[in-house]
Amino acid sequence: MAASELYTKCARVWIPDAEEVWKSAELTKDYKNGDPSLQLLLEDGTNIDHKLDPKTKNLPYLRNPDILVGENDLTALSYLHEPAVLHNLKVRFIDSKLIYTYCGIVLVAINPYETLPIYGSDIINAYSGQNMGDMDPHIFAVAEEAYKQMARDERNQSIIVSGESGAGKTVSAKYAMRYFATVSGSASEANVEEKVLASNPIMEAIGNAKTTRNDNSSRFGKYIEIGFDTRYRIIGANMRTYLLEKSRVVFQADEERNYHIFYQLCASSHLPEFKNLKLSSANDFLYTRQGRSPVIDGVDDTKELCTTRHAFTLLGINESYQMGLFQVLAAILHLGNVEIKDRDSDSSLIPPNNRHLMAFCELVGVNYQDMSQWLCHRKLKTATETYIKPLPRLQATNARDALSKHIYAKLFNWIVEHVNKALITNIKQHSFIGVLDIYGFETFEINSFEQFCINYANEKLQQQFNMHVFKLEQEEYMKEQIPWTLIDFYDNQPCINLIEAKMGILDLLDEECKMPKGSDDSWAQKLYNTHLKTCSLFEKPRMSNRAFIIQHFADKVEYQCEGFLEKNKDTVNEEQINVLKASKKFDLLVELFQDEEKATSPTGQVPGTGGRTRLSIKPDKGRERSSKEHKKTVGCQFRNSLQMLMDTLNATTPHYVRCIKPNDFKLAFSFDPKRAVQQLRACGVLETIRISAAGFPSRWTYQEFFSRYRVLMKQKDVLPDRKLTCKNVLEKLVQDQDKYQFGKTKIFFRAGQVAYLEKLRADKLRAACIRIQKTIRCWLAHKKYQRKRKAAITIQRFTRGYQARCLAKFMRRTQAATIIQKYQRMCVERKRYRQKQAAALAMQTMLRAYMARQKYQALLREHKAVIIQKHVRGWLARCWYKRCLYSIVYLQCCIRRMRARRELKKLKIEARSVEHFKKLNKGMENKIMQLQRKIDEQSKENRSINERLVGLENSYSAESERMRGELSRLRGFEEEAKNKTNQVTSLLEELEHLKKELSATQQEKKTIEDWAQTYRDEMEKMVSELKDQNGSLKKEKDDLNRLIQEQSQQMTEKMARAIAEETQQLETDLNEERSRYQNLLSEHLHLEEKYDDLKEEMALSSNISKPGHRRTDSTHSSNESEYTYNSEYAELEEGSRAAEDVTRGIDTSLTLKLQKRLTELEQEKQSLRNELENKEEQFQRARARDDAEFKKARGAELEYESLKRQELESENKKLRHDLAEMRQSLLGDAATGAGAPGSPAYKVLLDQLNSACEELEVRKEEVLILRSQLVSQKEAMHHRETMTEPSVFVEDVSKLKDADELKQAYIGLKDTNRLLEHQLQTQRRGYDNEVEALRGELQNVKEENNRQQQLLAQNLQLPPEARIEASLQHEITRLTNENLELMAEDPTASREARVIILRRMVDLMEQLEKQDRTIRKLKKQLKVYSKRIGEMGAGQTEGQTSPGQMVDEPIHPVNIPRREKDFQGMLEYKKEDELKLVKNLILELKPRGVAVNLIPGLPAYILFMCLRHADYVNDDQKVRTLLTSTINSIKKILKKRGDDFETVSFWLANTCRFLHCLKQYSGDEAFMKHNTSRQNEHCLSNFDLAEYRQVISDLAIQIYQQLIKCMENILQPMIVSGMLEHETIQGVSGVKPTGLRKRTSSIADEGTYTLDSILRQLSAFHSTMCQHGTDPELIKQVVKQQFYIIGAVTLNNLLLRKDMCSWSKGMQIRYNVSQLEEWLRDKGLMTCGAKETLEPLIQAAQLLQVKKKTDEDAEAICSMCLALTTAQIVKVLNLYTPVNEFEERVSIAFIRTIQTRLRDRCESPQLLMDTKMIYPVTFPFSPSSLALETIQIPSSLNLGFLTRV
Repeated sequence: MAASELYTKCARVWIPDAEEVWKSAELTKDYKNGDPSLQLLLEDGTNIDHKLDPKTKNLPYLRNPDILVGENDLTALSYLHEPAVLHNLKVRFIDSKLIYTYCGIVLVAINPYETLPIYGSDIINAYSGQNMGDMDPHIFAVAEEAYKQMARDERNQSIIVSGESGAGKTVSAKYAMRYFATVSGSASEANVEEKVLASNPIMEAIGNAKTTRNDNSSRFGKYIEIGFDTRYRIIGANMRTYLLEKSRVVFQADEERNYHIFYQLCASSHLPEFKNLKLSSANDFLYTRQGRSPVIDGVDDTKELCTTRHAFTLLGINESYQMGLFQVLAAILHLGNVEIKDRDSDSSLIPPNNRHLMAFCELVGVNYQDMSQWLCHRKLKTATETYIKPLPRLQATNARDALSKHIYAKLFNWIVEHVNKALITNIKQHSFIGVLDIYGFETFEINSFEQFCINYANEKLQQQFNMHVFKLEQEEYMKEQIPWTLIDFYDNQPCINLIEAKMGILDLLDEECKMPKGSDDSWAQKLYNTHLKTCSLFEKPRMSNRAFIIQHFADKVEYQCEGFLEKNKDTVNEEQINVLKASKKFDLLVELFQDEEKATSPTGQVPGTGGRTRLSIKPDKGRERSSKEHKKTVGCQFRNSLQMLMDTLNATTPHYVRCIKPNDFKLAFSFDPKRAVQQLRACGVLETIRISAAGFPSRWTYQEFFSRYRVLMKQKDVLPDRKLTCKNVLEKLVQDQDKYQFGKTKIFFRAGQVAYLEKLRADKLRAACIRIQKTIRCWLAHKKYQRKRKAAITIQRFTRGYQARCLAKFMRRTQAATIIQKYQRMCVERKRYRQKQAAALAMQTMLRAYMARQKYQALLREHKAVIIQKHVRGWLARCWYKRCLYSIVYLQCCIRRMRARRELKKLKIEARSVEHFKKLNKGMENKIMQLQRKIDEQSKENRSINERLVGLENSYSAESERMRGELSRLRGFEEEAKNKTNQVTSLLEELEHLKKELSATQQEKKTIEDWAQTYRDEMEKMVSELKDQNGSLKKEKDDLNRLIQEQSQQMTEKMARAIAEETQQLETDLNEERSRYQNLLSEHLHLEEKYDDLKEEMALSSNISKPGHRRTDSTHSSNESEYTYNSEYAELEEGSRAAEDVTRGIDTSLTLKLQKRLTELEQEKQSLRNELENKEEQFQRARARDDAEFKKARGAELEYESLKRQELESENKKLRHDLAEMRQSLLGDAATGAGAPGSPAYKVLLDQLNSACEELEVRKEEVLILRSQLVSQKEAMHHRETMTEPSVFVEDVSKLKDADELKQAYIGLKDTNRLLEHQLQTQRRGYDNEVEALRGELQNVKEENNRQQQLLAQNLQLPPEARIEASLQHEITRLTNENLELMAEDPTASREARVIILRRMVDLMEQLEKQDRTIRKLKKQLKVYSKRIGEMGAGQTEGQTSPGQMVDEPIHPVNIPRREKDFQGMLEYKKEDELKLVKNLILELKPRGVAVNLIPGLPAYILFMCLRHADYVNDDQKVRTLLTSTINSIKKILKKRGDDFETVSFWLANTCRFLHCLKQYSGDEAFMKHNTSRQNEHCLSNFDLAEYRQVISDLAIQIYQQLIKCMENILQPMIVSGMLEHETIQGVSGVKPTGLRKRTSSIADEGTYTLDSILRQLSAFHSTMCQHGTDPELIKQVVKQQFYIIGAVTLNNLLLRKDMCSWSKGMQIRYNVSQLEEWLRDKGLMTCGAKETLEPLIQAAQLLQVKKKTDEDAEAICSMCLALTTAQIVKVLNLYTPVNEFEERVSIAFIRTIQTRLRDRCESPQLLMDTKMIYPVTFPFSPSSLALETIQIPSSLNLGFLTRV
C-alpha cells in the first residue's frame, strides 16, 4: 500500500518529543512522494512543518484508529510500534484505571501505588477455569493459564516476574502464589498452601527493605517451586534465592532502611521476652540509623513482628529457635555499635569493657577477649610461620562490617533452608509451577559488580525470552501452514559470550583474583587488551582508565572497576569465624557455621565504602568439589547458579510478567512516559512488539473476518464457503498479496492492514450513514410540509368562522344598544322629576325646623341662667361658712400651744433642780428621808394649787372662747363684704369665659362632626378592607386545609412507606437468619461427607473391612441426635414402657426411685471405700515411720490389720454382688409390680438389711478386739525394759540415752494408739449412720409401695378419663414432697431438683392437654362414625373423587380405584421388612418411571402410611427406626447420585410432600383446617413428631441446596456464551480486532451454547420439577435462584471483560433479558421475584446504552442504576469501549462526576456479585386433598410385603 494512500489529510501520526517522548499530530495536507516535510497540526492547535530525514526519508509512525486504543492486548493494534504501545498503556492506566495489559505472551503490570479491590476471593473464583483470552488481563489469568497448561500438557510451568525496584514484582509473585493456594487446595491436612503463603512475611522481613524507590523492596531474587500431586493439589514448595544485598546490613543511603526485621525487633524491644536482647530504639544503632528514615508511613513494625513470628510458628520453627534468631540479629546490631579507635597509624584497639561488644559476646556466647583481639588483628600464614598483624582502624572497621554481613548471610540461608524443610512433604511430586521474582535491568550513575551481575542475569533471561517468542511465532505459522520467512530479531548471545565465555570478563576477573598482587587497575588493562579491538559490544570510556562500557540489549552501561576484585573474593577474617564456632552456649550459632571450610569465603561480599551493593549467592553445595581448598569466587558461583536457573526455566513452559514503575515519586495513577519507555525497552516488551510486527501480527479467523467486514461485501460475493468468500473479497480490497496470508483457520495480516480495512469499513459505513441521513431528512421535510399545509387550512377555516361569528355578534349588540338607550333615557327623566320634588319638600321641612329650634334655644337659655344663679349663690354661702370655721379652730390651737409650752418649761426647771440636789446630797440618807417627807407635803400642796389653777384655767378658757367667737364673727362680716365684691368680678369674668368656651365648644363640635364623618368613612373603608382580608384569610384557610390534607396524606403515605420499609427490613433480617441457618446446614452436610470420605479412605488404607460388614451411615442430621434415645437408662425405660397398656395406668415412679437410690448407694459405697483406702495409706505411712522402733511389738497388729483388710475387701465384694443382684432383679421385673411385698426386689432389700445388721455386729466385735489389743500394747510398753529377747525394738530402746527419750517415745506411741482408736470410732459411726439411713430408706420404700398399691386400686375404679388426671395429680404431689425433702437436706440440690420437677410438671401438663385434645378428636370421630353408620344403614353412599382431579395436584390425572369401606389409609409391615422397604422405595427407585406413570409424591405417601400404622399400634421403636432409616437412605441416595438433577428434584418433591403429610395429619388445628372430615380421622393419635418435622425440614433444605448446586453446574458453562458472547441479533455488533490471545468467538459455531440452549435447559428443569409434583411455591424459589445465578455470572463477566462493554452488547443483553422474561411469562412465574434478580444486569445494559456526556446524563444514570454499586457503575464506565468510530469514549470528567454524585451511597465496596449466594428457602404448607385410603401400591415397586389396613 502506497504511502500516499495512508498519509492523507486528517491522518494522524506520532512525532518525537523531548518531554512526552511521542506527541500526536494531524496532517493538514496530503503527502506526496518526494515532499521534504509534512504539514502537521498538533493537539494544542500549533501548526508545524515536520522535516523528514533526507537520507532515510522515513515517515513518522501512523496512529491507530480510536476504536483500537485501549485494547487488552497490544498485539491487537494495527500499527505495532513504540508510540502506539506507550499510548495504549497510558490510556488504559490513566483513563480506565487498568493496570494489566497483554503484550503477546507477556503480561505488562503497571504499579498503581494504590490498593485496588481486584484481588479478592470473588475475583479468583471469576478467573478460575476461564480461558486466558476470555477475561481482562490479570495476574490471576496468567496463573490460571499456567495451572491449566500444567494439568493439560503435564508439563512444568514457570512464571517469570521481572522489573525495576518498586515496580511491584514481589506483590505480583505473592498474588500468583495466593491464586494457586486458593484454586488448588492442599493434598493433605497439613495446610501446605497456608505454609506457602506464610513464607512471604518471613522472606519480606529478612530480605526486604525500604529504598528511595520502594517501601518494601526485595533485596534478593527468589525462585519458588510450588509442587502438585497427580490431582494437581499443592503438596509442598521449594525456594531458591539469588543475590542477597548483604551490604545493606552495614550501609544504607539517605531515605533508605536496613532489612525490616531489625526495625521490627527494635520496635518490640519493650516486650518481656526481648529484655535480654538489650535493644532500644532504631536510632541508637549504627546499622539502622544511617538512612535517617527509621519509620515507614502506615506500617506498624510491632504488628509486623507478630505476623513474622506467627509465620515462623506456622512453618514449624519453634519459640526457642525464634529467640535464637532474634539473638543473632540483636548481636549484629550490637556489633555494629562497637567503636574501634586508632592506637597508631598501623594498628587499632577497642576500648576495654565496651558495652556493645560485651552484649554481642553475651548474646552469641563467645569470649570477650578473643573477639576483641581478632576484631583488631589478623593472622598471616606462610609456609613456615604464622604472623599476627594489627589492623588499622579503617581495615578493622571493614572487617567488623564483613563479619556482620557474613553472619546475616548465614542466618538468611539457614532460614531459607528451614522454610524449605517446612514446605517439603512426603507425597511424591507430580509437577510444579515455578515463580521467579527477580530484579530487572539496572543502570545508575555509578555501576559496580552488583549491577554487572544483575544485568548479566537479565541478558540470559532476555535471550531465553526472545527464543521463546520466536518459537511461538514459528509454531503458529507452521500450524496454519503459511510460508515461513525468517524473522530478524536481536540476539544477545555475543553480549553473553563477552561476559561468560572463555577469556570473558568473568574468567579474567577470576584469574586476576588468583594473582598475588592482582588489582582492579591491572584487571581493567587486561579487559582493554583482550576485548577492546575484538568485540564491538565492549568500549572504553574516553576520560577513564578504570571503567568499561558494555552494550546490553537495553542500553549501554558504564561499570567502574573499583572494588570488583574484593567483591568477587568476598573474604572474611577466619579467626573471627573460629571464635564464633567456639561458642559453647549458643548451638544455633554453631549450626550456622558448621559447613565452613578452612579458608572461609562465604557467599557475599566485603563492605564497600559507597554505592548500592546487593550481592550474595546461596552456594550450590552439590556442585562444590571437596578436593578444592577454597570455595569458588562469587562470579563463578553466580554463573553456575544462573545456568542452573536457566536449565530449569528451559525445562518448563514460561509465562512472563513485566512490572513497570509509572513514576519515581510513588504517586497513585501518575504516568511518566520517559520512565515507562525506558523500562519497556529494558524488559523486552518492545522487542516482542518488533518480532510480532516483523511477521503477521494481526490474525483473524474466517468467521470473525466475515462478521466484521460483511459490510464491504456485495450480496453476490457471499458464498456458502466462508473461507472462499473471504479470499475473494480480500483480493479485491488489498491488491498487494504480500500484505496477508491465508492459513488453515486464520487470515494473517501485516502491520497496518487492519487499520486500512477499518478505514474502508468506516468509509462504507459513513457513506451508508449519509444515505440514511439523506432519506430520513427528505422524509422529515415532506412530513413537515404536510403538517404545515394541513395547519394552514385549519387556521383559515377557523379564521373565517371567527369573522362570521364576530359580525353576528355586532348586529345583536347594535339592536340591544338601541333598546337600552330608550329605557335609559326614560329612567333619567323620571329620576330628575323625582329629585326636584324631593328637594322642594326638603327645603320647606328644614326652614320650619330652623324656626322652631331658634325659639326652643331662647327658652332653654333663660332656664339655664336661673339654674346657674341658684348654684352660684349657694356656693358663696358655703365658702363663707367654711372660712369662719377654719379661723376659730386655728385660734384655739394657738392658745393651747402657748399654755402647753409654759407648762413644759416649768417641768423642765423642776427636773433640773431635783437632779442638782441629788448630786449634791448623794449618800445622805437622812436628808433624803427628810426631803422625801417635805416633798410629800409639798406634793399635797401642789395638788391643791393645781386644782385651783385648773378652775381658773377653765374660767379663762370660757372667756377666751367667747371673745374669740366674737372676733371671728366680726372678721367674717368683713370677709363676706370683700367676697361679695370679688364674687361680682369673678362672675363677670366667668361669664366672659363661658362665652369663649361656648364658641370653642361649637367649634369643637364642628370639628368632631367632621372627624366623625371622616372616621365613618375610614371605618367603612376599613370594613371593606377587613372583608377583603377575611376573604383572603378564608382562602388561605382553605389553602392551609388543603395543605394540611395533603401533608396528612403525605404523612400517611410516609408512614405506610416506613411501615413497608420496616416490614421489608424484618423480612430481610428473617431471610438473613434463614440463610445463616441454611448455610450452617450446608456446612454440616459438607463436614459429614468429608467425614464419610475420610472414613472410607481409612477403611481402604487399613484393609480391615470384613465380608458381610455393613458400615453404619454417619450422615445423620445434627438435630436427629437430640430426639433419639441413646443412653442405657433410656433404652431400659423404653423397654418397660413398651409393655405398658394405656388403660392400666401403672406408675413406674417407684422403680425409677429405687434405681436412682441404688446408684447413689453404689456411689456412697465407692466413696467410703476410697476413704478407707486413704486411711489405710495414711496408716501405712505412719506405721512405716515407726516400724524401725516397734517392728516386733506391732507384728500382731499388722497381721490383724491385714486380716481385717481382707475381710473388708470380701465384704465389699459381697456388697457389690448384692447390689448387682438387686439391680438385676429390679430391671428384670420392671414391668410387674416390683415394689409389692413378697416381690424379688422386696426380698433382696430385706436380705441386704439383715446382712447390714450382721455386719454391724461384726464391726462391734472388731472394735472390742481392737480396744483389747491397744490395752495389751500399753501394758507391754511398761515392761519393755525388762525384755531379753533379741529384737529390733530392744536394740532401738537401748540406743535411748535417758528417760526423756523414753518418755517421748511413749507419748508418740500413745498418740498413735489414740489416732487409731479415733479412726475406728469414726468408721463405726459412719457404718451406724449408713445402716440407719438404709433402714429409713427401706421404711420409705415400704410406705411408698403401699401408697402406690392404694393409688393403683383407686385408679382402677375410676373411669378412663379421670384415671389419667388422677395419676398426674399423684405424680405432682409426689414430686412436690421430694422437692420439700431436698430443700430440707440440701438447698443447692433442691434448686436443681426444683427446676427438673418444674420441667417434668410442664411436660406432664402438655401431655394432659394432648390427651384432652385426643379425647375430643375421638369423640368427634365417634360422632362421625355413628352418623356414617346411619347413612350406610339408609343405603346412601357417596362417590369418591379421583385424585387426579384434585386442585392441589396439577400433574397428570391418575384414576385410582374406589377404596373399600374398611381401609383406614395405613400400610402394615413387619420389622424385618424395614430394610427391604427402604431399599425398594428409596435406594433402588428410578425417578423417571415413577414421575411419568405414578402419582406424584407416591413414595412420600407410602412412607407416611407406614408411619401411620406404627403410630396406630403405639410402637415408638418402629416409628423412630422408620424415620431414621428414611432420612439416612435419602442422604445416601443423594450422596451417590447428587449430580443427577432428576434424582435430586424427585427426592426434594417427596421430602417436602412427606413433611406436608406430617403437618397435615399431626392433629394441630392450624394444619387441620384445610382437611376433610375423613382426613382428620387419619391424624396421628399417639406420637407428636414435631421434632422430626424439624429434622426433615433440615433435610429438605440440604436437598434444595444440592439441587441449586446441581443446576448451577449445568448452567454455568452456558451462561457466558449464551448471554454475552452469542449474537442473538445477528449483525448488531461487529467483532473488534483481537490480539494473540484470541477470545471465544461470538458467532454460534457448532457445539457452542446460545440463549436458546439456556431457555431449553430452564424448560427442562421446570418440566422435571412439575412432573415430580414439586410445590409451586418451591418451584418459584428455584426459578428465582436460577435467574439470580444467570444474572450474577453474566454481570461478573461483563465487569471483567472490556470487549463486552459496548453499546451494541448492551442491546444484545437487553434482548436476551427480554427473552428470559418472556419465558417467565409463558410459565406463569412473573410473580416469583426472578425478574428482580436480573435488575442489576438490566441496569448495566442500560448504562451501556444511555448518553454519557452531560451533567443531566450523570443525574439520569444515578437515578437509574439503583441496583448497581458505585464500584460497578464506575467499572462499566471505565470499561466502555466503542466498537465503531461513531461511538465515543466516556470522558474522565464524566466518571468523576458520577463518583461525586454517588459518594454518599452506603453500600458494599465489593465489585462482583456473589455467585455462590443462595436465597433462604421456605416450605409453605401445602396440604394434599388426596385421600390416603384411595392410594394403591403398584406392583412395579416390589412392595408386596406391605398390607393395606
